[in-house]
Amino acid sequence: MHPLLNTLHEDAASLTQLRRDIHAHPELGYEEVRTAGIVARTLRDAGLDVVTSVAGTGVVGTLRAGSGTQSIGLTADMDALPMRERNVFAHRSRHDGKMHGCGHDGHTAMLLGAARHLARTRRFDGTVHFIFRPAEEGGAGALRMLDEGLLEHFPCDAIFGMHNVATLPEGAIGTRVGAITACTTVIDIEVTGKGAHAARPHLAIDPVTVAAQIVLVATALPTQVGSPDEPIVLSITQIAGGDSPTVIPESVRMRGTLRTFSLDATHAAKLRLASRVDGICAAYGARATVRFDDGYPPTVCSPAETALAVEVGRALLGQDAVFADIAPTMAGDDFAYLLQRRPGAFLFIGNGNGEHRGEADGMGPCIVHNPWFDFNDALLPVGAGYWVALVERYLASPATVRA
Repeated sequence: MHPLLNTLHEDAASLTQLRRDIHAHPELGYEEVRTAGIVARTLRDAGLDVVTSVAGTGVVGTLRAGSGTQSIGLTADMDALPMRERNVFAHRSRHDGKMHGCGHDGHTAMLLGAARHLARTRRFDGTVHFIFRPAEEGGAGALRMLDEGLLEHFPCDAIFGMHNVATLPEGAIGTRVGAITACTTVIDIEVTGKGAHAARPHLAIDPVTVAAQIVLVATALPTQVGSPDEPIVLSITQIAGGDSPTVIPESVRMRGTLRTFSLDATHAAKLRLASRVDGICAAYGARATVRFDDGYPPTVCSPAETALAVEVGRALLGQDAVFADIAPTMAGDDFAYLLQRRPGAFLFIGNGNGEHRGEADGMGPCIVHNPWFDFNDALLPVGAGYWVALVERYLASPATVRA
């Protein structure tokens, strides 16, 4: 094991206690008051300069060493999900309907562990900004932080983020150059026809029939607009209309999501879908309103920073524990907004297949957004150690470079 990891393992028990405390007290987006308080207190106790209330509940800690002028940003998300936890372990959620089901408790603890270690050793030359983001789960906390002047107040030459994933081996790191998470868009279609008694359908313009045609056409659209090099995923997930089995309703509302890896592909898919909806409605004499609610843009990793991230990982964890060209995921993340402003990379760390869990701790692999999820505490020193190694490499001191 790398000496740095040996050192971080000495802090594993403390980080586990910290992570489990955050897990037991989940807070939703822009409500992370207790979590932000823990983050701020931990950073201050370590000797960092701390600014709170960034974008409401965001926290930024700054650590400087030497006389170097370069700066690096490391970030973690803090918010929980509005879901009921089904785990029965002692650190399960104490707030019914709220759960750390995506591992943000672990992301926060790993970054705090790195901050504490770097504050003790300061084996770097420059400035590190530790950025703890609120409201990643749909609240675009990163964008709000940017709008409030994050990069003006805390300049970063490059920014890096990390998220756990169940599809990599435990403790392995994965990333790629280019888009690594998707651009997400919510589709909202309201079809309006003409209502009638179910016994006299010839007097109606049935919006249910029109909606059914739209579903068939919409779900085939990815093969017409997308390609193997530019995949598109379009899912219609909600259809609602009518209040009685004996009444053909006047309108039907449909919702779903569109996911791509580029804004150009999103634009093309929007145009094609709107055109197809108009055509179907015209054929039936109905009309429709199509709305698109743009979510997060794709997270696009820059080449130089991604190469550095891979190099650091392999030096720390070994050649076989770092995957330099993983498949992108159709999930989205608000870290994307940060990489629109600065170069950097987004990394995935393997949460394992669930073997770390006891019989009473849940079921199956730790796939995010499920009620049995729990972050793998074995990753805490690994993730913290990775952040330390990245800072020491990116902000290498003159003495280190000479050596």
